[in-house]
Amino acid sequence: MTPQRFRDITEAYGASPARWPADERDAALALVEARDADALAALAKARALDGLLDAHAVAAPSAALARRIVDSAPMQPARAFWRRPRIWFSGVGFVGAGAAGVAAGALLVSLLAPAPVPGDEAHGGWSEQSYTGTAFGGAPSDWSDQ
Repeated sequence: MTPQRFRDITEAYGASPARWPADERDAALALVEARDADALAALAKARALDGLLDAHAVAAPSAALARRIVDSAPMQPARAFWRRPRIWFSGVGFVGAGAAGVAAGALLVSLLAPAPVPGDEAHGGWSEQSYTGTAFGGAPSDWSDQ
């Protein structure tokens, strides 16, 4: 235990050995019993600070102050806008979710539908090709040999 470490302990934990770290307590007490000048000075400084802190007391508030605080409090709590549910909030949510679903579906169909081939009217043109490119288009198997 060095005098600097002893000073750090007394500044952090005070003059009472009961509050010092248990693993360093014996070494710190040995330094005090050896009458090290730096350790005794640090211990005296810590005792003076402990005395000042122990002497400090806060007076209880007066009855008049407590009455003024209670009287100044609002009688009814203010209603916050977000605490009272609004019926139209749920409707806005459903409309927004529906619009997002429609937009996502339209984007998906436009990306997955095959592009029209110009001049290929034998297979039904663009509407037939886009119809076969969806889940409703039927099986892509060729049954012509049967």
